[in-house]
Amino acid sequence: MTKFINGEAPHRARKRFGQNFLVDQNVLDRILRAVNPSAGQHLVEIGPGKGALTSLLAEAAERLTVIELDRDLVPWLKVKFERYPGFELFQADALKFDFAALAGEAEPLRIVGNLPYNISTPLIFHLLACASQVQDMHFMLQKEVVQRMAAQPGDKAYGRLGIMVQYYCKVENLFEVPPGAFAPAPKVDSAVVRLVPHQNLPYPAQHLKTLEKLVNVAFQQRRKTLRNALKQLLPVELIDELPVDTGLRPENISLETFVDLSNVIGDLDALPEP
Repeated sequence: MTKFINGEAPHRARKRFGQNFLVDQNVLDRILRAVNPSAGQHLVEIGPGKGALTSLLAEAAERLTVIELDRDLVPWLKVKFERYPGFELFQADALKFDFAALAGEAEPLRIVGNLPYNISTPLIFHLLACASQVQDMHFMLQKEVVQRMAAQPGDKAYGRLGIMVQYYCKVENLFEVPPGAFAPAPKVDSAVVRLVPHQNLPYPAQHLKTLEKLVNVAFQQRRKTLRNALKQLLPVELIDELPVDTGLRPENISLETFVDLSNVIGDLDALPEP
């Protein structure tokens, strides 16, 4: 029989799962207001943990799907939320989960989560792959990661993560959360971010794989010039013909320019086979 202590699962946070449970009610309420669920929406929570935010979402949403990796938390979550007819639980690794399979044509997903900081970046890239089937995403992340996602050209935090997230989504850095809002308290500050996928991409890439390769190569050595990075992709004589100042550093080049460059390079069919 599943046991609860004061209505909560007697569970210790596990470092290997990156568990830091959000316990500050004011922060939980603020996240709920930011998400603002309404009737007819399909919410998906990644990493419900002990269900603090899940409780608020389940009351507000007609349909709530949660994805939890920790097998020990699954039976407690099932018991705690079995009275909600729209509640569904998957014991699964979010990095491997097929989120697109949850979405219906007329029912885009609204994804929420206090993401484990040790997998946040690869998980964001995994979710971007199904951005067209998502209405929005609200995540608790390490403050530094949110700053990178929202960074603009010239910012110290500007790089691959921000460019690729902004290619797919509008990024809003909503508010910061101190370590004391969690149990156990992490060693870093956190922040809540809203990602809203573009209905129409502002700068469509004709060769998406080329864009990904270009941005990745450019920021491998971010202090060097774009020309230096492009030498891995193009012959020197073609670099000189590109419609951009290749003497600039990648951190000073906009998303629009990166997309334009990827379109030119892709048309040249010059990328080496991986």
